Amino acid sequence: MAPKKIKTTLKLNLPAGEASPAPPVGPALGQHGLPIMDFVKQYNDKTKDQKGNIIPAVITVYEDRSFTFVTKLPPVSAMIKKILSLQKASQKPGRETAGTLTAGQVKDIAEKKLEDLNTESLEAAINTVTGTARSMGIKVS
Repeated sequence: MAPKKIKTTLKLNLPAGEASPAPPVGPALGQHGLPIMDFVKQYNDKTKDQKGNIIPAVITVYEDRSFTFVTKLPPVSAMIKKILSLQKASQKPGRETAGTLTAGQVKDIAEKKLEDLNTESLEAAINTVTGTARSMGIKVS
């Protein structure tokens, strides 16, 4: 049997275990003719043990209107906010500081996120996390 022909891929950041057919899910999947509730149920079942996190989903849409999806780890910014118990990052990064991360916390985030990043070097992953923290107005010490 020939492999299915891929029509497109979609990337959505959704709350774990709490996705609904409301935007952004409904419009994103609806324009490709996908069964929205099927995706919502499967996503919520797969992520129910990670409630409280934002979990990205990469959805592969096929020509026959079927789909598969893969979940990723939470974005680095969400991991930083969770560690520091922040609701929002700084409104004026570079001028206002929203919090401080230790080098150990940066390394922990980098180790967890390494498989989703486009590098295999822990040092490059640490630099990525540090850069994200700086852009959020978080001081790294």
